[in-house]
Amino acid sequence: MTADALRRTIQAGIGSLADRRSLRVLRDLAAARGLEVYLVGGSVRELALGRPAPDLDLAVSGQTLELARDLAAALKGTFVLLDEGERTARVVIQGEILDLAEFRAPGLKGDLGGRDFTINAVALNLEALLGLAPLVIIDPLGGLEDLSQGLIRMVAAENLGADPLRLLRAYRFAATHGLSLTPETETAIRRQAPEFSRVAGERVHQELFLLLGAPKAGAILAQMDRGGLFIQIFPELEDLKGVEQNGYHHLDVFNHSLMAVSHLEEVLAEPPRYFGELAAELARYAGAPPRPALLKLAALFHDAGKPKVQDRRANPDRYTFYYHEKVGQEIFAGVAQRLRLSAAEAKTVASLIQLHMRPFLLLPAFRERELSFRALGRLVRAARAELPGLFALAMADSLAGQGPQKPADAEAVLADLADEAYRFLRERLEPQEALARLLTGDDLIQEFRLQPGPEFRRLLTAVQEAQWEGLVHTPEDAFRLVRRLLE
Repeated sequence: MTADALRRTIQAGIGSLADRRSLRVLRDLAAARGLEVYLVGGSVRELALGRPAPDLDLAVSGQTLELARDLAAALKGTFVLLDEGERTARVVIQGEILDLAEFRAPGLKGDLGGRDFTINAVALNLEALLGLAPLVIIDPLGGLEDLSQGLIRMVAAENLGADPLRLLRAYRFAATHGLSLTPETETAIRRQAPEFSRVAGERVHQELFLLLGAPKAGAILAQMDRGGLFIQIFPELEDLKGVEQNGYHHLDVFNHSLMAVSHLEEVLAEPPRYFGELAAELARYAGAPPRPALLKLAALFHDAGKPKVQDRRANPDRYTFYYHEKVGQEIFAGVAQRLRLSAAEAKTVASLIQLHMRPFLLLPAFRERELSFRALGRLVRAARAELPGLFALAMADSLAGQGPQKPADAEAVLADLADEAYRFLRERLEPQEALARLLTGDDLIQEFRLQPGPEFRRLLTAVQEAQWEGLVHTPEDAFRLVRRLLE
């Protein structure tokens, strides 16, 4: 799309904004104070791309906080102070969000000159937006031309340094909008990457999850590594570089992990291409944000523990990495804390890292048709709600390993195991859990004079697993099993 076509798209899209009562009230309040208001930044960029802009970014010539308070009061909305020093505020009216920011320079052009990228340095006068003045698209830095060419061009290197989060935002836009960084922008990011550690974890979390949520983030992560920013965000992964694996793998641990992210995206994009019965459930699972981002974090960190446990003593012909999943889980705990993941987000990723080897450990017995319901059930019970994600991660892990020892049918057998696990969940575990228990903790106390403790869990689990295998059907069967175990 040419720059002129983008301008026409803006003109066609402003009609939906002109009817917003919030903008008309804002215009009247601003006029009463003698203030200028402009629609700027991402709002104009999305208009140019023909996308909806539910949250509006507005630049105000002065008295921004006072104007925002007046607007919230007039519309019976909520005023949120974002940054008193930067004079920024948010007004929320029944789900509509207006972000107001004061000019960062004496005039509008100076304000636009202080922004991050040219594609975000385009403005529309509020009066023109509402049809009260001729529409003029203010684009002093050629942002629409860059947008038409698919380019992310920095306004100035010092602008990036003023807020190092903008380094990550460049790659986020590349991922979410399919754009490319200009060479001078990449050079500036490479030079300023060491400053990224100054950014608060909460802010990194927000931008990172937007990036990881994009369908093709894997290629962007590789670009970030070449630009020096990736390791600033994930310093824990520096040790993965150059760690050889051999056997099932053809890449070092670091590049394998990046490739696993890209293959994971392929799996999430077309689940039926990789799975049978699990495919529809995986599509449902991955369709709920932030799960795609969490899965990609798990792919990045699933082998993070390998450098600490790498060993060749047990087998001179290949490296071993025993218990790397446990070490990786511990490493990610620090990452989750630094990036301010919620408890639920951290638990999901940690669980996927901890369990990611389990499907592969079951494959030999599954190939020989010797896999017991007990072993399969333990995997399903451990994974539960994350079962689709676990097998998506396993499939990506397998696809990212193309070493000489890998069986040619590895993915096909893994897909069959995934379907078998999903059937077990639906046909055995869930129906069993819907029924009354054959044996309870009270039974253990009254019948066997046991005290609550670890033995309780062992016995109750044994009964449940015997049910999976069809060895226990009635309470009497369960009592007999417990007696045998106690003997």
